[in-house]
Amino acid sequence: MSADLKARLKNEALAAGFVRMGVCRPGAIPQAAGRLAAFLKAGRHGTMGWMTERQGWRGDPAALWPEARSVAMLAESYTPAHDPLDDLALADRGTVSVYAQGRDYHDVVKKRLKRVARWLVAAAPEAGVKVFVDTAPVMEKPLAQAAGLGWQGKHTNLLGRDIGNWVFLGAIFTTLDLPPDPPESEHCGTCRKCLDICPTDAFPAPFQLDARRCVSYLTIEHAGPVDEALRPGLGNRIYGCDDCLAICPWNKFAVAARDMRLTPRDGVRAQPLAELATLDDAGFRARFSTSAVKRIGRDRFVRNVCYAIGNSGLPALDPAVAELTQDADPAVADAARWARMRLARQGG
Repeated sequence: MSADLKARLKNEALAAGFVRMGVCRPGAIPQAAGRLAAFLKAGRHGTMGWMTERQGWRGDPAALWPEARSVAMLAESYTPAHDPLDDLALADRGTVSVYAQGRDYHDVVKKRLKRVARWLVAAAPEAGVKVFVDTAPVMEKPLAQAAGLGWQGKHTNLLGRDIGNWVFLGAIFTTLDLPPDPPESEHCGTCRKCLDICPTDAFPAPFQLDARRCVSYLTIEHAGPVDEALRPGLGNRIYGCDDCLAICPWNKFAVAARDMRLTPRDGVRAQPLAELATLDDAGFRARFSTSAVKRIGRDRFVRNVCYAIGNSGLPALDPAVAELTQDADPAVADAARWARMRLARQGG
């Protein structure tokens, strides 16, 4: 019965728009707690204090909900139709990570996940379920590997031989005893393209990330000024970074995004830096109301825009940051002054 139910659940997940589903036990990642502890002890989480607050739950999924007996891990594709690396050459425009170019994935994926969970409860009324999409202390990537969806590559992101690495992950914890899938093994081989392309050298070693140097962390999670030594590495990236994902050879097997809401929309991908620098709080919120970009707020976003202008090599953009040197936010004002100094040197 449980094997049949699992097969039907997988069919429902695929029908709902997910590209892969696998099952593991909540206790299938015993190594996670130790790896997390080492990561935190080394301070590689930077200012992300929330990672330490629920470390016990994060390191042991079984502790998050002791009644759960199975975890169904689901992958949703957001593979871009373009190569994000091409946008890095557009010096007068700011690049936003592919995952944030469409509608906020938290909303899209969670609704789909709830649909599958409701089906499961209807098929097995005795089932208890909880769904998670990125906002709970759940280590989705190790669980996804344990469930056979793929493996954590040298860039620490999940990738699969038949889905690539452009995927969002969701989890359904359930009290049902579903047959687990065999875990996936690592297939990176000698390739190190993701490590070598990182603009800020954020990988101390293969399979290890120091978030304090990661462009995604610096532009999204980090408040206040960015270390001046790291600012040039940001290039024109104003929200996140896709370099290590985009360069992965396994993406030749990537599955196309099935939900058009996750594809780039107007006003987000590669927009003029001069225009973005003029955004006030209301303008920022209106522009990014349905995008994940909205979570960092206007000040941090414009700070990133100033860094990108400073890296542009285009002195003609100086007027876009001149007024921002007096911005009410100290980090924006500092970034604007730095940008003007960079442009002045490049123009001279």
